[in-house]
Amino acid sequence: MAGSWDGSYDPGSQSDDSHHFERLHIEPLYDAFVCPLTKQVMRDPVTLENGQTFEREAIEKWFKECRESGRRLVCPLTQKELKSADLNPSIALRNTIEEWTTRNEAAQLDMARRSLNMNSSEDDVLLSLRFIQRICQKNRSNKHAVRNADLIPMIVDMLKSSSRKVRCKALETLLAVVEEDEDNKAILAEGDTVRTIVKFLSHEQSKEREEAVSLLYELSKSEALCEKIGSINGAILILVGMTSSKSENISTVEKADKTLENLEKCENNVRQMAENGRLQPLLTQILEGPPETKHSMAAYLGDLALNNDVKVHVAKTVGESLINIMKSGNMQSREAALKALNQISSFDASSKVLIEAGILPSLVRDLFTVGANQLPMRLKEVSATILSNVVNSGYDVDSIPIGLDHQTLVSEDNVHNLLHLISNTGPPIECKLLQVLVGLTNSPTTVLNVVAAIKSSGATISLVQFIEVPQKDLRMASIKLLQNLSPHMGQELADALRGTVGQLSSLIRVISENTGISEEQAAAAGLLAELPERDVGLTRQMLDEGAFQLIISRVVKIKQGDIRGTRFVTPFLEGLVRVLARVTFVLSDEPVAVALCREHGLAALFVDLLQTNGIDNVQMVSAAALENLSLESKNLTRLPEMPPPGFCATIFPCFSKQAVITGLCRVHRGTCSLKESFCLLEGQAVHKLVALLDHTNAKVVEAALAALSTLLDDGVDIEQGVSVLCEAEGIKPILDVLLKKQTENLRRRAVWVVERLLRNDDIAYEVSGDQNVSTALVDAFHHADYRTRQIAERALKHVDKIPNFSGIFPNMG
Repeated sequence: MAGSWDGSYDPGSQSDDSHHFERLHIEPLYDAFVCPLTKQVMRDPVTLENGQTFEREAIEKWFKECRESGRRLVCPLTQKELKSADLNPSIALRNTIEEWTTRNEAAQLDMARRSLNMNSSEDDVLLSLRFIQRICQKNRSNKHAVRNADLIPMIVDMLKSSSRKVRCKALETLLAVVEEDEDNKAILAEGDTVRTIVKFLSHEQSKEREEAVSLLYELSKSEALCEKIGSINGAILILVGMTSSKSENISTVEKADKTLENLEKCENNVRQMAENGRLQPLLTQILEGPPETKHSMAAYLGDLALNNDVKVHVAKTVGESLINIMKSGNMQSREAALKALNQISSFDASSKVLIEAGILPSLVRDLFTVGANQLPMRLKEVSATILSNVVNSGYDVDSIPIGLDHQTLVSEDNVHNLLHLISNTGPPIECKLLQVLVGLTNSPTTVLNVVAAIKSSGATISLVQFIEVPQKDLRMASIKLLQNLSPHMGQELADALRGTVGQLSSLIRVISENTGISEEQAAAAGLLAELPERDVGLTRQMLDEGAFQLIISRVVKIKQGDIRGTRFVTPFLEGLVRVLARVTFVLSDEPVAVALCREHGLAALFVDLLQTNGIDNVQMVSAAALENLSLESKNLTRLPEMPPPGFCATIFPCFSKQAVITGLCRVHRGTCSLKESFCLLEGQAVHKLVALLDHTNAKVVEAALAALSTLLDDGVDIEQGVSVLCEAEGIKPILDVLLKKQTENLRRRAVWVVERLLRNDDIAYEVSGDQNVSTALVDAFHHADYRTRQIAERALKHVDKIPNFSGIFPNMG
């Protein structure tokens, strides 16, 4: 069979083997059909003046070569000179050739048809496919013939062949069959053929994959087929993946890209592309599409899960367009735009882009507008969410004018409006608006404006009441807001918590929840930590409610490692320790507080917390708490009862002998312990406090020094206190603190301690030779506050740097 038809007319063939050429045809091939120059069957025969016939294109090329070489025009067959280059169409011959060709190709198509089945050999199938491919490429009418012969379904069947060569050639042939032929494309679209073609896309790095992409590209030129291709599961996903592949050849990548461009005609395909990472077509529709398309695409954008980098790109590309849609009067359009903006604004960097695009005034207007044009409450909730996102992005919103008179979001009227909305809406929008206030109070540049507006509106009590709500998100937002406010209005919040039943208990309940450590718990602990530590009423209420026992339990669990591994553990522990420390400020007034500290070994716990490396606030607060506890030691120490003198001693005092009692505290002169009287001499407390004097944080150093200074305070044995510090190798670190001059408070404290140390003659003698210490004391004597100057003067007298005039002028003060 191959010898009988396979090599039918191929305009690109240059074979001049006439015997081979003849046996390619079913009907005899007449010599008159063949051009003498090309040795091929003519398509457009023309006759010269001498009656010789040639293919038009071939003879025209001959004449051109003659002119360019300067030769005479001659007949290429007879070599005789021609008077004219005129060409006369041989219409009759052309028609005869066309009829012969049609009959010949019809017979060959029939032979091809018989070979296109799974029982034929691979060679026969390939020859059939090549023939069909060539005749379709030859002229368009042959494509109709292929269709009329019902060959398209037979070629499609070859896609299921076990031979890769056959499958590749079938794809190639189908491309030739459907190219620029809508009818053939429609036939190919029937059934599961397109799905089969798409399956070839998953064949990694294969010829079939390349041919399938080429075929799909051609099919995608038909708008009717775009929806069909897009509806096949995985088609768009694979094509999108191919466009970003670095291993595909360039041609395949380009065709995949062009196929996707064609598929963009269908909106559903655009949505699929966006879902699979090709977002630009959707963004283009939002920018350039008709209103309905803009709004549907904006709504769909709001449903997409975008990574953060993409959110920034989207904000830069369509942010302004979405804001403009949000301003339009059509409620459906505004809803679509808000939905998209809500999605985009959930990342700080993209929120900042939206702010610069002008979103803030529109959001505020939407929230505060009442009347005919107001948003329904469900959309106000979305607006509040977006506002919360942009305010919490870290952008300086106070620089954005809103409304008249250069007002900003933190202007008093606008904060009052926010507070009014919070009091008159449902939990979801209340939560978002509270988060807006959280964002505004996170910034040191805007928090004071918010504080002033809250105070002027009298909203403190209503904000505190949110602590009790059952909705966790709303409760957490309120606690975070109150935590931010507490450094600036701590007393007002303490009064509100004391004056209202339930709120303090709710805060303590949040802290004590045994569910790991949440952001809400860290915020609750931080809020209580910021309240005035010397508010005795609040501390008393916390004692009554058992708050400190719960807090001790949480701190111990964290220290023991029972609670760990969350990002909120550090702020939670800091807050707990600060709250716990407030019980040490009421020891002299509250016997219950002393009993609590004794029962739970609070002094030992704070000593242990001194070694919480890396958390400066915990170390600082623990040292401050130990200072308070140690100050109370002299009041709690049990002084020894001396035995009454004997009879002889009363008559003859010279016979009396002072009783010696062993085991007494050197500093407090009585029976002491860390647990019962909070004496720092126990539990290595002094050594641990001395170790903190070398800390890089001046506040930690100051707290540690303050705690150590209680060993030198009035009412204790100062000389023994100095000895204790010497034994703990604390003298040099204390002198170093004086020399560093880190802060004024630290210098004041250091001068006081050094003066007490210098009352010891041995230490005074040693220090008198240290010029640096003398210089530091002189500097304090010249430049410190009045009280510190007086103390520095006494210290300088101890080292003989200032003469002591008291013996010379005894009557002078």
